[in-house]
This record gives sequence, structure tokens and C-alpha cells, in this order.
Amino acid sequence: MIYTLTLNPSVDYIIEADEIQLGSLNRSSKETKLPGGKGINVSRVLRSLGVESKATGFIGGFTGKYVEEFLNQEGVQTRFVNVEGDTRINVKLKAGTETEINAAALKSQNWQ
Repeated sequence: MIYTLTLNPSVDYIIEADEIQLGSLNRSSKETKLPGGKGINVSRVLRSLGVESKATGFIGGFTGKYVEEFLNQEGVQTRFVNVEGDTRINVKLKAGTETEINAAALKSQNWQ
């Protein structure tokens, strides 16, 4: 069993469009939501290779619940610590080139 640790997990929201025009209404052609973070990515790859792992780290809110449920449905075992606040959402815009907007790290009053 390999344990992976993701201190700052995310929901990666990937939006694809033919082009993006700032200051205008843009429509997506495809959208995808995936759990993200280095350790989570490693656990997902290990699972695809048939290697058991357990994803650990800190999650919170409805986005944290999404991350955990998504991983469990893929067959990745989890053991996260729930904290106050929501796990961040990162936006990836793909239209010719990729632009990323990463949210601030999850903060908890328990860490202060």
C-alpha cells in the first residue's frame, strides 16, 4: 500500500472553447471536473496501473466531498482530514493556449 499526501487538493474545472474573448460572453464546447493535486494525481495513476494506494490530505466543504467521492468511485482509497472551509476550485481555460486560474489554498481556523 502506498500512501499519498496532498496538502492542498483541488477540483480542477477544465473549460474548453474555440476562443476566449475577454470582456465578452464566451461559450464552452466542453467542460470537465477532476480532483487535483500532486498526491491525488499519483494515486489516480497508481490505480490505473493496478497498484493500491490511499490518498490522504486535508479537504473541506462540498468540493472536498466531491474529491473524495470521485476518488472512491474510481477505486482509490481515501483517508482525508476534514477541515473548515471549501477545497479550492482551479479553473483551466483551453482555447488554443491554456490559461490557469488557481484559487487560494484552503485555510482553516484550526491551523492558526
